[in-house]
Amino acid sequence: MNLLNVQQLREATPGCQSGLVHFNHAGASLPSQATLDAIIGQLQREARDGPMEAGEQGAVLMEKARHAAAQLLNAPTASIAFANSGSTAWSMAFQALGPWQRGDRILVGRHEWGGNLASMQLAVQAGARVEVIPCDATGAVCPVALDSMIDASVKLIDLTWLPANGGLINPAEAIGAVARRHGIPYFIDAGQAVGQVPVDVQALQCDVLKSAGRKHLRGPRGTALLYVRPGFLQRLNPAQRDVFSAPWSPQGFDLRDDARRFETSEVSFALLAGLGNALQEMNNVGIERVWENVAQTSARIREALREIPGASLHDLGTLQSGLIAFNLAGWDAFELKRQLGLKHINIGANGVAYTPLDMQARGLASVARISVSPLNNDHDVEWLLAALRDLRA
Repeated sequence: MNLLNVQQLREATPGCQSGLVHFNHAGASLPSQATLDAIIGQLQREARDGPMEAGEQGAVLMEKARHAAAQLLNAPTASIAFANSGSTAWSMAFQALGPWQRGDRILVGRHEWGGNLASMQLAVQAGARVEVIPCDATGAVCPVALDSMIDASVKLIDLTWLPANGGLINPAEAIGAVARRHGIPYFIDAGQAVGQVPVDVQALQCDVLKSAGRKHLRGPRGTALLYVRPGFLQRLNPAQRDVFSAPWSPQGFDLRDDARRFETSEVSFALLAGLGNALQEMNNVGIERVWENVAQTSARIREALREIPGASLHDLGTLQSGLIAFNLAGWDAFELKRQLGLKHINIGANGVAYTPLDMQARGLASVARISVSPLNNDHDVEWLLAALRDLRA
């Protein structure tokens, strides 16, 4: 495998030329100039030719984005839909799985994203129960424990693959094997996975998978991907419909027979043009090379943090992602983030609401979060570590 050309990526990214040290890629990463150009180019076409008239070229760019997303996920093109956020995409699919009834059970990992749990309240109000799958000794969701929980009342297994509050990588393939063996719908929140680790929906055996465009894909805010397994599509009955998702015919309004039944006629072609460029850049670079680089850089940072007095790591699992959860003695996580920001160093900070079940189970009120990208070079790493040592001192 050829080494990733980090310098070439940085030279193509305006944010890397400004003196900024960006370690908040799990919140939103830095787009390339080509991604910005794709967005601006579509906006200029709309201004020059008319917004509706420029939609023809916008639709072409949208389909290019769909093909690029399908390539990245090893999915059929027809199984990809776009949304304006990962939370919207997941919520639409979840609601379409209903109607929920009293006694239905929803099994989730302890690290479930708070937004997904909020969406589940509609099912809870109808009488469904949300139950937590036990963790193994490393803190990861346990497939064996999941298998023992299965009965006829389980209507959904949902997994947040890479939680927002640290470096855990849950065993998504093993969870998928349990779901398929029992014929239970399986949703994956891959918001922190897509663009960071290889994602193969065939190997995962998931029915639904979602991810945001703004994170590790380096796409624009206001974009997201939704994958729906073709054989599962007919089980989903979206509540939101229009003349695009349910086209008119003399026989009535029938839902599309592909994932576009989750889209509407009103979209931002400019943002999707940018997302398409970001997706194609990821395919060109190669997700395996990206993951190799992220794993090496994050391991280096974790090792260095262990040497800083007062620094405590909070990452679970054995194989860990490029999200590094930690706290620094004497510092509130959000104040630490603010102080580093004053030094032009961006990190994240998570409270309980992001991953409430896990944070409460571990007694954590907040964590600071470093998230790594191939854009981060040796200078970034040393600048970050020096700033943390200085603040601790």
